[in-house]
Amino acid sequence: MLINVNPLISPEILSLIRSMGHGDKLVLSDANFPSYSQGNKLYRMDGLNVPQAAEALLTHFPLDSFIPHPVQRMEVDGKPDEINEVQKELINTVKKVSGDNWVVGSIERQKFYVEAKKTMAVITTSETRPYGCFIFTKGVLKPDGSVWII
Repeated sequence: MLINVNPLISPEILSLIRSMGHGDKLVLSDANFPSYSQGNKLYRMDGLNVPQAAEALLTHFPLDSFIPHPVQRMEVDGKPDEINEVQKELINTVKKVSGDNWVVGSIERQKFYVEAKKTMAVITTSETRPYGCFIFTKGVLKPDGSVWII
């Protein structure tokens, strides 16, 4: 056991996010995302929905302030500006855990699949609501352990 480590983070996921560097990316996906065919390392957070998994991850994962959208959501087909329930919950989770200054961007669904193949890993959840897929980009920590915000 460790102090101040979210108990929903497995040792494997903790190792993954600890080993990532500035600009490295991961996918946090719903249960319908083609996780195994992405060719990335696959981790599971079974029993959790996307906002629950995101809250656990973001307690340890600094977001990248050097880019406009360190979190990007998969767009709803034909409705790029629509933000569905799971996406609203994820946006609220980002603000709750990481702060109000973060803006969640969006990627068209087919382009999301292309970008997902470039990430270090996929973390899949038990989320069944559609379009519950996100890409997170890791940021930088300052010497005092706080997140570098530019």
